[in-house]
Amino acid sequence: MDTWPALPYAEWKNTFETLRLWLQIIGKVRLVQSPWVNHQWHVALYVTARGLTTSPIPHGVRTFQIDFDFIDQQLAIYVDDGRSRRLGLEPQSVANFYRRVMAMLAELELPVKISRKPNEVPEAIPLDEDERHKTYDAEAAARFWRVLVQVDRLFKEFRSRFIGKCSPVHLFWGAGDLAVTRFSGRRAPTHPGGFPNMPDELIREAYSHECSSVGFWPGGEQAPYPFFFAYAYPAPAGFPEARVRPAQARFDVRLGEFVLPYDAVRESADPDAALLDFAQSTYEAAANLAGWDRAGLERPAIRGRSPNF
Repeated sequence: MDTWPALPYAEWKNTFETLRLWLQIIGKVRLVQSPWVNHQWHVALYVTARGLTTSPIPHGVRTFQIDFDFIDQQLAIYVDDGRSRRLGLEPQSVANFYRRVMAMLAELELPVKISRKPNEVPEAIPLDEDERHKTYDAEAAARFWRVLVQVDRLFKEFRSRFIGKCSPVHLFWGAGDLAVTRFSGRRAPTHPGGFPNMPDELIREAYSHECSSVGFWPGGEQAPYPFFFAYAYPAPAGFPEARVRPAQARFDVRLGEFVLPYDAVRESADPDAALLDFAQSTYEAAANLAGWDRAGLERPAIRGRSPNF
């Protein structure tokens, strides 16, 4: 098994576009059924040993969860009464996937109504009408998940070094990025918004407090290759000029963030060290330039497993 598999965007672009919209359908189910959590953390998905999960979702007094299994290539719905439903992950339109998911939820007596308008995509075809996106390469989707497994592992290690307010390591289905975000504890200026097909008030709530974020994105039209990213909001003076590591990292003025190509990490002598170095150095640039209380927000790095007690 290739621990850090190749993920050339051009070769699986159509699959990612379809999968991203499937993820939005499942994420919106979690969104509409879950209590609101600051910064919209209640909408995200999480990496598992087989794929991605919503984690438990309430439905009245009942609980269910939805899992993408990229090993057996199926979507599974599990309910706390022991019932379940599955459908194969195979080439099919977004509209067909939507209908099948909603039918399974109805069979399980878990009726859910979601907004059928996709988010963070330039052309928002209603999910129940989208017959355009229907490509699915199971092998490519599995490679994407295997990348997420490694990134999730290292982001969790990076997260453990911070004792201030910090997000979980989670996948936001709007863009399809896996990220973790640290907060200084101070309020931030009002965000200008402007994300495609995303209400500005949601963006402003997400960025209500000063933060430093690091993440992974498999690519898109504006950057057609997989890369790691890091940004600060608000970006302190001098942030774009900060020296970060490793040497292949650079500040992308168009994106407004530091980027590190995935292949630079994958092909390095020590991918773990390269990615952790990127996360740490970009955080230090943001925190130092903005005057964060680092002594009160951090603890020494602890490599490996937790102590046994």
